[in-house]
Amino acid sequence: MTWASVEIADLVRPLAGGSLIGVSLVMLFVLHGRIAGISGLAANTVSGTAAWYADPLFVAGMIAGGLLYGHRGGATELSATAPVALLVVAGFLVGFGARIGNGCTSGHGVCGVGRGARRSIIATLIFVATGAAAVAVRGMV
Repeated sequence: MTWASVEIADLVRPLAGGSLIGVSLVMLFVLHGRIAGISGLAANTVSGTAAWYADPLFVAGMIAGGLLYGHRGGATELSATAPVALLVVAGFLVGFGARIGNGCTSGHGVCGVGRGARRSIIATLIFVATGAAAVAVRGMV
């Protein structure tokens, strides 16, 4: 793909989506004094230790956003070449890692770095370095 083949919509959609994410995170913090920790919210909801209803508009917005995206023709099909059991194990490992790391990659990268949290900056640098190393190793194979 070259810059000449990039359409305006290819640039506007990601910018608009990223901006909406940023605005919603700022609103959650300003209006409720809470940081959008999705992995923590999910883990605490599953374990029953958190009052997920404390942020009903945020949770409703996440659900409505996914439904709206699917309704408007967004990617709704899942395809995987790996066995389902492997995907389930991988999902649990990702969730476990996010819990141990006190947040997921996007939480640290968007919320933590945005707040200037040192541990989030370090975690994000480690995530990016690990991803780059995985791509480099995969490219050698």
